[in-house]
Amino acid sequence: MYHDAMPGTAEHLASAAPVSGYIGFDPTAASLHIGNLATIMLLVHLQRAGHRPVALVGGATGMIGDPSGKSAERNLLDETTLRANQAGIRAQLEKFLDFNDSPTGAVLVNNYDWFKDFGFLGFLREVGKHLTVNYMMAKDSVKRRIGGSDDGGSEGISYTEFSYQLLQGYDFFHLYKNLGCTLQMGASDQWGNITTGTELIRRLTDGQGKAYALTGQLITKADGTKYGKSETGTVWLDPALTSPYQFYQFFLRAEDVDAPRLIRVFTLLSQAEIEALEAEHAQNPGLKTLQKALAKDVTIRVHSEEAYKIAVATSEVLFGGGDLAALDEATLVGVFTGLPHLRVPRAETADLNVSVLLSEATNQQILPSRGEVRKLVKANGLSVNGTKLTSPDTLAAELPLLHDKYLVVKKGKSYYLVELT
Repeated sequence: MYHDAMPGTAEHLASAAPVSGYIGFDPTAASLHIGNLATIMLLVHLQRAGHRPVALVGGATGMIGDPSGKSAERNLLDETTLRANQAGIRAQLEKFLDFNDSPTGAVLVNNYDWFKDFGFLGFLREVGKHLTVNYMMAKDSVKRRIGGSDDGGSEGISYTEFSYQLLQGYDFFHLYKNLGCTLQMGASDQWGNITTGTELIRRLTDGQGKAYALTGQLITKADGTKYGKSETGTVWLDPALTSPYQFYQFFLRAEDVDAPRLIRVFTLLSQAEIEALEAEHAQNPGLKTLQKALAKDVTIRVHSEEAYKIAVATSEVLFGGGDLAALDEATLVGVFTGLPHLRVPRAETADLNVSVLLSEATNQQILPSRGEVRKLVKANGLSVNGTKLTSPDTLAAELPLLHDKYLVVKKGKSYYLVELT
């Protein structure tokens, strides 16, 4: 996980326990995603090592947007939306960190609380004068946006986003002064913003203050692309946005080349346990021993043991010929989030046979014509609710419904959820 640290960081952690270290989370969504989970794990390890994790929710900076790793200006969010997002993020962090009043108990702070009454002129006088424009423009995240780096950037950057590093730097100083926070962590693309904070602490304390920076590697796939996206989009920690089944399947589908690193980043399994799993996996990669252990561990910690069991049962139903009727309605619908969910008025299906239902009544989204339905049925390639269709002339009204309204249609390896409304 480790990428870089300022000189002296390791010695500081070894000699000054408990060290208070923080990571900032941008509340631009109501949920964190698995990209955030990698940095959450940095806080988890910090607390397990006997230090105090501080999670900062950027209620103020979230109104602006961090230019790091971005090629264009972000949309600004209103305070009401940000507050709602913050509440969701806190609930998720509580699954990983132990919030209590002990010296190592996690703390949650919101930078809106100290920025809301900080006037513009006061900020310029007390903070802005301590850093030069030359220093701020030297940061890679800024150079890329103004075209000063080799790979260039023609979009430009607004003063709003240019000032972001100054605001984040002041966050570090505020936590240093009020919570004794001497360490800031984050992904490697945050290095510039973090070191701005260490420099600001030094300057605002006449050279007496000492603070440290530590970054983790960005979690990418073997091909260099960012890890955290599925075919249907971002993989969220909120079960309402990414169902536990989809979450479990995402990790289960990890490539063999990626799984060894992912299991080290996202789980708390020991080195010996991981190496034993790797040895077992190497004996028969098709069994996906490593991916199953990874998906199990992460799904249980993000969701619950029960959610994991349901995800496994759902996988067995869909891929192992299990009983679809065993899934409750919420799980059934959750499984098909992101896949075709077709709604057909019940009254219109009374006299239809399946060849019409699966073509015209569903607007040709399953099959383009009655003839194609007949061909597929003849080839034994179409099933409804886990049972192979044997006749295209079967009446829709004769098909057994799940929860009195759903038909799960499988065409080859593709699934469709048809709901009679």
